[in-house]
Amino acid sequence: MTGTNQVEKPQKRGKLRKFLGKRYFIFKRRLRWIKEAKHFSKEQRKELIQNIVIEHSSMLLRPLKDVDMQYQYNKITNLRLAIKQINRIVIHPRQTFSLWYLVGNPSKKRGYLKGLVLSNGQIGYDYGGGLCQLGNLLYWMLLHTPLTVTERWRHGFDVFPDVNRKLPFGSGATLSYNYVDLQFRNDTDQAYQLNLFLSEERLHGEIRSERKQTDQYKVYEDYHEIKHQFWGGYTRHNRLSRKITDEHENLISDEVVVENHAIMMYEPLLSE
Repeated sequence: MTGTNQVEKPQKRGKLRKFLGKRYFIFKRRLRWIKEAKHFSKEQRKELIQNIVIEHSSMLLRPLKDVDMQYQYNKITNLRLAIKQINRIVIHPRQTFSLWYLVGNPSKKRGYLKGLVLSNGQIGYDYGGGLCQLGNLLYWMLLHTPLTVTERWRHGFDVFPDVNRKLPFGSGATLSYNYVDLQFRNDTDQAYQLNLFLSEERLHGEIRSERKQTDQYKVYEDYHEIKHQFWGGYTRHNRLSRKITDEHENLISDEVVVENHAIMMYEPLLSE
């Protein structure tokens, strides 16, 4: 793990500063879109590419203390609207996928409902809330492919304890329209395709490729630490690595993928 894992105490910013700052970064990202538009993937193909590289799913409803479940039902509506824009999108060689470029603004006018959002570690409610579940699903699947993640933002706060956690801490991707994006580039010589859908209880995803993937990918946590910071709070740190082997189980690579640092919003149970 790099550095000393010192994390500065979060600073509270005024509403006006946050409002103006958000508008500035949204405008700046839109200018980038104009310059980079020709590189983005845009084709939605009705037919599915044959080979499934990786598939994954996550629970849609998760009861949370003191949180109205209606906001999670609203999240399902938001996911359905967002998926419609990116489902079966084809990423050709040398193209880049941008989630927000395709999904657009998750506004009330476009049918999005108020769902859960996290801001500076606090739970709030806003239109399009809950789409981070889509970012989490996509990022985890991407780690099991040769596609190159070019933009991923980690969650800066660890809000809930590890109850029924199936994946390593820090294996997701947070989203906020439009400058906190999830982007990846296809540096291979074949096309890839996303397939996303909702069942009654789960969000499902697949990444498909033109040729069968013979290499095997294993993502694992090889370092974890909870630290008591000088300003009184607790922070959580870990490192995710990825091992790639060929069809004969020969090692191709084993390297660090990402380091995560998050401020804990609950007090950990420390052992003796």
